[in-house]
Amino acid sequence: MSDTILVHAAPELLAEKAAFLEALASERNASPHTIASYERDLRQFLVFLTRHNARPAAIADLADLKAAELRAFLADRRRDGAGARSLGRNLSGVRAFLKHLERRGLVSAAGARAMRAPKAAKSLPRPLSVADALGVAEEAGSFAVEPWIAARDVAVLTLLYGCGLRISEALTLAGDALEDPTARAMPITGKGGKTRMVPLLPAVHAAVADYRRLCPFQLSAEAPLFRGAKGGPLRAQIVQRGMARLRGALGLPASATPHALRHSFATHLLAAGGDLRTIQDLLGHASLSTTQNYTAVDSGRLMTIYREAHPRARRRG
Repeated sequence: MSDTILVHAAPELLAEKAAFLEALASERNASPHTIASYERDLRQFLVFLTRHNARPAAIADLADLKAAELRAFLADRRRDGAGARSLGRNLSGVRAFLKHLERRGLVSAAGARAMRAPKAAKSLPRPLSVADALGVAEEAGSFAVEPWIAARDVAVLTLLYGCGLRISEALTLAGDALEDPTARAMPITGKGGKTRMVPLLPAVHAAVADYRRLCPFQLSAEAPLFRGAKGGPLRAQIVQRGMARLRGALGLPASATPHALRHSFATHLLAAGGDLRTIQDLLGHASLSTTQNYTAVDSGRLMTIYREAHPRARRRG
């Protein structure tokens, strides 16, 4: 479905859409990425309604929206190649907007609540082996032309693996982060504005200290810790491109992304005997069910424990 329609909704509906997105930012502290996703979902839905009704979508069109109309929207998206995960996100975005309008007394969201999201195939985290994760962190600066950039790349990937950070969390650290070499932990603000404490290993301190010593830019609390080549904030795309080069050099699969280092952090902790609740806290997962995905990844270890420990699994002499 193309989004080339310039006027995809009546002015009053566009105003409500803008108010909804503003509320996401100001009241729910949603990230720019999340807001952009909601905006795209709503734009696609309103473009569909405009075409479906042969006129700009209006609040009246949403006043008593039926589940059949939502199914038609999802079918249209599916014809454009959207998978179950994307369709589920589309439906979630539309539902959230309709609930916003319902609270304002403008529509009924009953039809949206009656809709079930398409089932997506459950994907498991794809961590690296311990040796590969260590190799990535150690070789991260191999392709850098300047020593400070090499140290920067090592520090970033060491943080992802050593602390289980999301790439966005590492790149938004303030310039005075990890200044105290004796600190055992540091606060990280993740999704939804929730703060958690993550442990700091000596290897993390050492990598960041090496970068801080070589960085040619002033690293103050008012600016980000990690900088691009010209001194601006380091962008996630630069880290991802560097990881792609490492994959080729180290012979790693396409699943070896910066985010895979966070998965590796969790999986390797579980393999070493870490409990799920602690790992949930360290990762900043809102739900334990998300963390439980790692038990499936580490099923080989669990089966070994079973065979060695369960009385009925032991071989009789």
